Amino acid sequence: LRFPQKLWKMLESGKFQSIWWSEGGKCVAINKDLFEAEVLGREGQQVFHTQKIKSFMRQLNAYGFTKVQRNSHRSASLPEFLAEEAAASAHSQILYYYNPSFNRAHPWLLKTCKRR
Repeated sequence: LRFPQKLWKMLESGKFQSIWWSEGGKCVAINKDLFEAEVLGREGQQVFHTQKIKSFMRQLNAYGFTKVQRNSHRSASLPEFLAEEAAASAHSQILYYYNPSFNRAHPWLLKTCKRR
């Protein structure tokens, strides 16, 4: 299977806790640290041909995925701002990637997901 099909199969399998659909199936969410251990660190049963997160991210970029920044709106009050910063740091290891041809609601678009 090509990279996009492997990624799709992985997301749909429900076997991995480090990667999931987000934003209503329009984005791929990846818990970076957990993904490195759970997927890239597998001995003997590698899903992708790499053990490095940077190589995996390069593959995402090569197939047209773009990193999505989370909402940067911040509260004006200091206590709310500090609470938001603490929550953001807890989620800083979660990466979000978007590709218009990679949408859970439109699986037929997967064939248009080509390497650049």
